Amino acid sequence: MRRINPKYIRIAGITALVLVVIMLIGGYIAYTKREVLLQKAIYKAKAKAKRDYNLDVKIGSARFTGLSTVAFSDISVVPYQRDSLVSVKQFSVSVKIFPLIFGNIKLADVILQDGQLNLTSVKGVKNFDFLFKKKKDTTNTGNRVDLAELSNNLINEVLYKIPDNLSLHNFLVSFRDDSTHVKMLAQTAIIKDGRLASTINVNEGAATWHIDGKMQPSDKDIDVHLYADGKKVELPFIEKKFKLKLNFDTISTKLSNVEHSDGETKIYGSWSVRNLLLNHPGLSVADIVVPNGSIDANVFVGTNYISLDSSSVIHLKKLTANPYAKYTLNPVKIYELKLKTGWQNAQDVFDSFPTGMFESLEGIKVTGKLNYNLNLFLNWAHIDDMVFDSRLQKDGDFRILKYGKADLGKLNKTFVYTPYERGKAMPPHTIGPGNPDFVPLQDISPNLRNAVMTAEDPSFYTNRGFVDESIRKSFVTDIKEKKFKRGGSTISMQLIKNSFLSRNKTLSRKIEEILIVWLIENNRIMSKNRMLEVYFNIIEWGRGIYGIGEASRYYFGKSPSELTVGESIYLASIVPNPKAGLYAFQPDGTLRQGLHGYFNLIGRLMASRGLVQRDTNAYGFYNVRLRESLRREAPADTLVADSLIRQTGDDDTDVGVAPVFEEPKHPNFFQRLFGKKDTAAAKMEKKIEETNDAIKARLKLEIEKVKADYKLRVDNVDTAGRTKKEIKAEKNRLKDEGKEKVKELKDRMP
Repeated sequence: MRRINPKYIRIAGITALVLVVIMLIGGYIAYTKREVLLQKAIYKAKAKAKRDYNLDVKIGSARFTGLSTVAFSDISVVPYQRDSLVSVKQFSVSVKIFPLIFGNIKLADVILQDGQLNLTSVKGVKNFDFLFKKKKDTTNTGNRVDLAELSNNLINEVLYKIPDNLSLHNFLVSFRDDSTHVKMLAQTAIIKDGRLASTINVNEGAATWHIDGKMQPSDKDIDVHLYADGKKVELPFIEKKFKLKLNFDTISTKLSNVEHSDGETKIYGSWSVRNLLLNHPGLSVADIVVPNGSIDANVFVGTNYISLDSSSVIHLKKLTANPYAKYTLNPVKIYELKLKTGWQNAQDVFDSFPTGMFESLEGIKVTGKLNYNLNLFLNWAHIDDMVFDSRLQKDGDFRILKYGKADLGKLNKTFVYTPYERGKAMPPHTIGPGNPDFVPLQDISPNLRNAVMTAEDPSFYTNRGFVDESIRKSFVTDIKEKKFKRGGSTISMQLIKNSFLSRNKTLSRKIEEILIVWLIENNRIMSKNRMLEVYFNIIEWGRGIYGIGEASRYYFGKSPSELTVGESIYLASIVPNPKAGLYAFQPDGTLRQGLHGYFNLIGRLMASRGLVQRDTNAYGFYNVRLRESLRREAPADTLVADSLIRQTGDDDTDVGVAPVFEEPKHPNFFQRLFGKKDTAAAKMEKKIEETNDAIKARLKLEIEKVKADYKLRVDNVDTAGRTKKEIKAEKNRLKDEGKEKVKELKDRMP
């Protein structure tokens, strides 16, 4: 081994010695001048606060009490013409020397006594609004912010500002607005040897909270818990402000690691909660309780995006799922969301739903396995191309062993239906032969059946209770309109909503509705014909008019089997808003012209599917007559009537065609001369084409599903105890059965 020349060793030693001497001299100069430097720094900080934020900062005294420790007293921060924001009696802080050499300020010890942070928002005047003022940046070159770099710097800044040792006593945080006053007094907060322990007095003794756990910010290792003495942690401020009742036993936050490499910041952490209670008018009518839930969240931040990685895991009692979410900010906003559960025990899935979320499915017993997948992709520049796919799959062993609170099979037999109006029970109706107004499906005119299905659910006989394309279009419309304007309810969903669920417009009711529809449709609890029969006999057709038997006689004085095409299209038009049924008529019993376009639209759709003959006279519009004794109830004011019939009566519009209220437009001279179609007719034909395209797309998807299903069944024929001949015969039978189903679907193509 070659020896190092002693000459070089001497040179290195001398260089190191010189550097040490220089550092000592510099340190000595800085030490002797530190009080002057401190006062200059304080002066600059005060001036900056005044100049940039209009804050009056006062400090009674500031002095060094050690090599790197500064003690302050009587600190106050007051925004101009606002209430005092911050006041601190005693504050002492020391920084670590080694990081300071490299320009990083890492707090070592902090002592704070008798302080207050006072936030006020009274009559629109806030004493903290300076936080939301944007500073003018004269150095801005137009370059976009690197989110990965920004997030990494922010996290490090926050972690570096958490001291290794903290001793805090009596620090009050208060918030006051026009209706609320919240006080939180941190009586103690201690960080020592990597452990945090604190006690918080809420609203002068109303509750005592504790925050404790592991606190090692230098190692990016934090695991803290919030809980209350002898009761739940309650947030009445949120309830008063947002009508959201929220409380819990314990909430935990954990930060495991932060990495920054290859232009991406990766944050690994988790959040968990025990006995979380939620109640909000839009969520549920009852308290929803989550006994235990958590998420192992791996958040990745890139140059222009933030994402929840698919390696994250949601835990909800016995249920686990892998979420994926990504928000891309530029050059165009893109939203992505995926959720996968994998195959899980079906009973575990139902048992894991929060208590109080469902009213009909509670207590249900099932066997087998379920698998759920959600895929959503939205490019804000191409909203119409939004991707939405939501699928719940079952394995071959899935079946219902016992219904929950509601008997899902009750619709197969005579039952009593009690409608509700604004939460008030109406007179009950027997749905079955025992009711003289009950009408079997075969006694309902095909005209009415076809008109209602065309308007409400064109693919009723081929879908499984849901029309994915309609739901997707509903989301697109809602996003464009920035409000819930269009729903996606099929006939199956409307039937379940009326038969099993309250009419409360809540998220939990909607989810339960979807689950019940899936259970009934995918387990053949009811036939499609029976569903349609009950639907016609249960829905409302006018103010206090339930069932098609009563409706047919009420409007036209005839039985449902005698309904004409025009009368049927009219009845289909009032399904979304039955209470406005009479407003469609003029005092002489004829229909208002505002429905002319709707008749043409529905009629042409029916004709395109071979359900009626093509008609140039608005498909019976001019022949519809209201029963004479009712005509005096039809309002004379056309504007009022049109306004009322435009309103929808529920939170869900149809998945087919909503009523079109417009006057019929006739082609002008030049249009007639050159054969150009009028605008209304062109719109109708376009709507017809779009609807037919949607039906074709749905049927093609069904065909592919049937093919895949039967291929799987053929490839997995049970061979136990069978001869080769029997196995071959069974495979041929399944192939023929699959071909027959495919042919049946193709025959339904418009």
